[in-house]
Amino acid sequence: EVRVSKTLSYLLRHGAQGEGLPMRKDGYVKVADLLQNPKLKTQGLDLDKIRDIVGKDSKQRYDLISDSTDPNVWWIRARQGHSLKTVELDLKPILSATDISTGVAVHGTTLAAWESISKQGLSKMKRNHIHLAQGLPGHNGVISGMRSSSQIFIYINIQAALSSGIQFFFSDNGVVLTAGDDKGFLKPEFFLRVENAK
Repeated sequence: EVRVSKTLSYLLRHGAQGEGLPMRKDGYVKVADLLQNPKLKTQGLDLDKIRDIVGKDSKQRYDLISDSTDPNVWWIRARQGHSLKTVELDLKPILSATDISTGVAVHGTTLAAWESISKQGLSKMKRNHIHLAQGLPGHNGVISGMRSSSQIFIYINIQAALSSGIQFFFSDNGVVLTAGDDKGFLKPEFFLRVENAK
């Protein structure tokens, strides 16, 4: 089940184009097309199993909807995490730090990655956005936006970054997203504080 979920995540976030999987601009693919993909076809998946994976996903990574014109046609997408540049999610803009109900935006990373992050800042790398959680995993209802294995927590000064022109958004599952500056970075000057998980 974990392997199937990882394959699903890969296809919906990164691999659709390379796998010849038709994807709408908003990131949705037809479940019927997805089930025909060679990476999933051998897994014995059907719509009910896809529903089960989506329903059980603790981080609420996916949206599953029926077509408005044909209720027998189902669509699925990843809520964030795309590297596909053609995907344009309808994200809710964050206009002030007070829009974040927890008052916190934090990025989790590893000790190894921290060395370069401390100098150059957070990078969106190949993805479309840098991901920030509204707290630490398991706190204040936080379910997504950070790996539970994170060793370093980087708290972001959202208001200072907004004031400098950096845009932030909410994904449908509450992850705070930013593309960073024009080079795809959120510079260390916007780090409020950094904590070791220990």
